[in-house]
Amino acid sequence: MSDPKPLPLVFNEPRGRKKPPRHLADLTSPERKTLLEEQGLPGFRAKQLSTHYFGRLVDDPAEMTDLPANQRDELVSALLPQLMTPLRTLEADRGTTRKTLWKLFDGALVESVLMRYPDRATVCVSSQAGCGMACPFCATGQGGLQRNMSTAEIVEQVVAGARAMARGEVPGGPGRVSNVVFMGMGEPLANYKAVIGAVRRLTDPAPDGLGMSARGVTVSTVGLVPRINQLAEEGIPVTLALSLHAPDDELRNELVPINTRFSVAETVEAAWNYARTTKRRVSIEYAMMRGINDQGHRADLLGDVLNAYGDWGWVHVNLIPLNPTPGSKWTASDPADEREFVRRLEAKGIPTTVRDTRGREIDGACGQLAAVEA
Repeated sequence: MSDPKPLPLVFNEPRGRKKPPRHLADLTSPERKTLLEEQGLPGFRAKQLSTHYFGRLVDDPAEMTDLPANQRDELVSALLPQLMTPLRTLEADRGTTRKTLWKLFDGALVESVLMRYPDRATVCVSSQAGCGMACPFCATGQGGLQRNMSTAEIVEQVVAGARAMARGEVPGGPGRVSNVVFMGMGEPLANYKAVIGAVRRLTDPAPDGLGMSARGVTVSTVGLVPRINQLAEEGIPVTLALSLHAPDDELRNELVPINTRFSVAETVEAAWNYARTTKRRVSIEYAMMRGINDQGHRADLLGDVLNAYGDWGWVHVNLIPLNPTPGSKWTASDPADEREFVRRLEAKGIPTTVRDTRGREIDGACGQLAAVEA
């Protein structure tokens, strides 16, 4: 079977798509107040609505008893329109991994994954419906880009996970979401403005936002160098995760087509600059693919590329056993080759971990999110 023709890189969403309804999570606190006043409603009610949404995690207007009954529906429709509908939730790991398929207002489909561990709970969010980065081993990338998601659509995935945790719907008793990873569908930095808006809402103190620690937020990218440099100047110390997948341009051009725009050297330098500016250690994501990128000499080269910027603890490597997708030639590395890869990186002083791949059996693991209704 011959390989399909490579997909083009797509940086901008298709023109002419309708925008999602405006929601309080799209807006700063003053903007929420202004919006209500423009609609002839009392501006001070914006704080009450924000407290219900971010603080109390309420989704039923009937529970918002501090809002006047004769104005409640109007207030809720002004600032809390329904953004997405859950179509299906699949569970794995005895219920502690939950993948939800969401239908957006225009019929676009996205997925998010909630993972509860003994010491934390993480929501993996999508930032685009589909993805335009065209990585051939990733189910999402092979589907192309439908559109960018709004700030509020991104935030709602986290709030839905926070509700499930608070209500004790996830085994382990009531709890809270401590971590968010932008590793679902889409290239976060290709939807930069909405993603930064979402990060700010997640980290703004309640009731302006969810009040999470920026250190619990990870933004992943395949390497949009100008945007990495922009993120470094935002003043929000999120963790940057760079999906590198190969240490040499020849192979990375094939695996991660953005590399034809920004080379390995340029991309790693941007990651190093991010660590230098923010004092936050960068994670290098590396999907291990049998016979493709898992050879010993590539481990050595990866170590050399990263060590070129010094050994001051600026980086660690996160190896990901590849999650196969249907009909794909890409398969996970042999465990012995994986161990040798780790050994060689550690011999060069590079801290290395192998990711615990949760949700594989529900197609909820890295690279498997395809968002299909069937």
